[in-house]
Amino acid sequence: MSACPHTEQFLLEQLSRHPASQLQDLRKALYQSAFGCGHLVEDPSAAADWIRREAAESASADQEVERLDGPWSRVPLGMLADGLTPETLAAAFAASAAIPGEDTHGLEQRLETLLALIRDRKLPFSLSDAEAEINAWRAAGYPACHHSDAYRAAYRPAYRVLHKRYVRLLPLLAAIDHALASKPRVLLAVEGGSASGKSTLADLLAGLYPDSAVFHADDFFLRPEQRTEARYAQPGGNLDRERLETEILIPLSRGENPEYRPFDCRAMSLAAPQHGQVARLNIVEGSYSLHPELERCYDLSVFLEISPETQRRRVLERNGPEWGQRFFERWIPLENTYHEATRTAERCTLRLEEEP
Repeated sequence: MSACPHTEQFLLEQLSRHPASQLQDLRKALYQSAFGCGHLVEDPSAAADWIRREAAESASADQEVERLDGPWSRVPLGMLADGLTPETLAAAFAASAAIPGEDTHGLEQRLETLLALIRDRKLPFSLSDAEAEINAWRAAGYPACHHSDAYRAAYRPAYRVLHKRYVRLLPLLAAIDHALASKPRVLLAVEGGSASGKSTLADLLAGLYPDSAVFHADDFFLRPEQRTEARYAQPGGNLDRERLETEILIPLSRGENPEYRPFDCRAMSLAAPQHGQVARLNIVEGSYSLHPELERCYDLSVFLEISPETQRRRVLERNGPEWGQRFFERWIPLENTYHEATRTAERCTLRLEEEP
């Protein structure tokens, strides 16, 4: 196997950032790069208590997320100082642990790069000792390893390994936790263009917050009799924002369970009434959900960025060529006009860059 350039750079940066690192610390970094958390968290509440105790003991102010050589990152417990709660971090850790890592082939490739760097004397370790240590580790089946005593003494590591899909959300999670700390319930609008990941984000948040509810702006498209030229001429006019406010937002803001009738696109009429449940975190996802006439109803809002190239690819993958063309010719231009006219992204509490 040949050395991998990005793994080589990663290992050299590890030693530069943590010069007290021993070989087992680099092995641990490569293990986490390939397998992530390495085990499933069966009890998030117990994990939250452990995070709380560990954060108090370390008293670290470090908030720099350390990206590993793969889709995982080390998130320092110092992040809790910005409003993120141990419960939410533990939930994100548990969700990350449920995401499958690579197979041992990926780890083996990284280890070959590690040995190549030692062989080329770019890392200050004995090649024979390193080969013996790695062979013994391989024979044992690559069990999870700990940081060395030298590493712990020098850096007092206190972190959790999260998948990139949750690392990207950390500012939003901290904002949600901060709001929940002072309010009995929070209303969050998830905005963005077609295929930007609004529904996916809502589902991720619902998975992290047990007491949450998700509502979809797509359930409030205009009925046929409302679809006039004058209405479509309004930025964001193709959503029945009046009904969204009356049936969803006002009841939620009062702590009441909403009852609403989703619009059925196939029948082109309202479906049977749905009975929603108010929760501590109430998420309304969809384009036009943060229309200026509705903005006052929300506590937080987030805008999901997406490039035209990624948007086109995702729309075609999701909707196919025929329906995709309708998006390109009709719905996306309407969304773009609305976002530009109402400055949607600028009005949102936070903006999330496109997921890599």
